[in-house]
Amino acid sequence: SDKEVVLAAVSKDGKVLHYANDVVKSDREVVLAAVNKSGLALEHASSDLKNDKEVVMAAVQKDGFLLKHANSDLKNDKEVVLAAVQRDGRVLQLVSSDLKNDKEVVLAAVQCTGVATHMGWVLQFAEETCKSDKEVVLAAVSKDGKVLHYANDVVKSDREVVLAAVNKSGLALEHASSDLKNDKEVVMAAVQKDGFLLKHANSDLKNDKEVVLAAVQRDGRVLQLVSSDLKNDKEVVLAAVQCTGVATHMGWVLQFAEETCKSDKEVVL
Repeated sequence: SDKEVVLAAVSKDGKVLHYANDVVKSDREVVLAAVNKSGLALEHASSDLKNDKEVVMAAVQKDGFLLKHANSDLKNDKEVVLAAVQRDGRVLQLVSSDLKNDKEVVLAAVQCTGVATHMGWVLQFAEETCKSDKEVVLAAVSKDGKVLHYANDVVKSDREVVLAAVNKSGLALEHASSDLKNDKEVVMAAVQKDGFLLKHANSDLKNDKEVVLAAVQRDGRVLQLVSSDLKNDKEVVLAAVQCTGVATHMGWVLQFAEETCKSDKEVVL
């Protein structure tokens, strides 16, 4: 309970505030010294000091997720929240609906390159207005294409956004609009990363030889997804059985070919 003793201790390791008397945990000078040494000390501060903007700012500038220990008023303070999400985008889940709907805050969260996260997946915590904002979603899918899943349907129909997403992660194709699943450039970008993603394309592109060739060269199993005409196309079937892509390098995909190719010596060899 001796202020001088506790000050000396927290100046070495802020977390030792945990062992201090409750009276000292309410002393602003001590708590500031503690959080300036270690943001984790915020957890042990008095309730009043968890509502002190300078104290909380000192903590979240070290570790954004420490905002969880702040009182509710500061979880809704834009300046504090911005400082926190710039360190850890996951903080977005802790704040008010108003701030989850604030474009500046959400952009800072999805663009976070702090110690805890550098992924756009925190878009899931935003409100619908931000999930419908092209700039916000572009920033998010530029980190992780799969987060297109969390975007509004209108944005899932935006070609620029979807191309950015599939160029980052082919898996984003699953979440694109139906029209864009029929867009050759979009589908090509996806299947060149993972051929089996052709399963998410619309039927016309499953029968497009250029697209199918790109897909079977990555994953011979794609042969089972395509039209009879392409299962009977020697070039396509050869590419499938000769595939050395990430998913398969076995000739067993010959089973999906049509009889003409199964009777072709070069293909079977």
